[in-house]
Amino acid sequence: MMHQWSLWRLVKQLETLIIIMQYISFVLLFYPAAYQPVEGCAAAAEEGATSSVATLILCRACGHELAVGADIHFVPSQLALSSRNDTSIGGRKVNIQLFENPHGHQFEVITFRKADVTQHWPADKHFSWFPGFAWTVATCPRCKTHLGWAFQPSDWPDTITKTKFDESAHTFLALITHRLLREDFASSLLMTPKSFMS
Repeated sequence: MMHQWSLWRLVKQLETLIIIMQYISFVLLFYPAAYQPVEGCAAAAEEGATSSVATLILCRACGHELAVGADIHFVPSQLALSSRNDTSIGGRKVNIQLFENPHGHQFEVITFRKADVTQHWPADKHFSWFPGFAWTVATCPRCKTHLGWAFQPSDWPDTITKTKFDESAHTFLALITHRLLREDFASSLLMTPKSFMS
């Protein structure tokens, strides 16, 4: 009985720790200054666009490399419930838009010119957050997690090739912010065990 109680208590502590880590990772994803020393913030400001261009964006679920900071391309929509700038990618201001689907679920998204995702055609012209564009679901090619949506002009055929989508200047992706992770932040969470250090 005592063993079960100890195990239950350990599980509850681990659940609490996971919730705290999720909150910390969310805060640090969108507020990089929260974990940079003052000198690091100044250096990041001086580097400017170079650090944001090189920042890798990963799938939060499996770590698959999806895009780089240079792939971010703001596409405004008058259907967004709200729009805000945030310094989430290497100190660069990134526009984040809030949308709501017909079921009442809200999503904060960042728009990308390109990303390594799997699109699931046919595209749907109904309930598009970007007038004049049809959408299709975009998932991680490794773990199949729903990452957001791919948008193509609504006058295109419902099903196109990935090559046509990737090569067109008229296509873009809207990826859900809390399903993304910056590589530099993920790397900061990893530690080398003391026994491996010299």
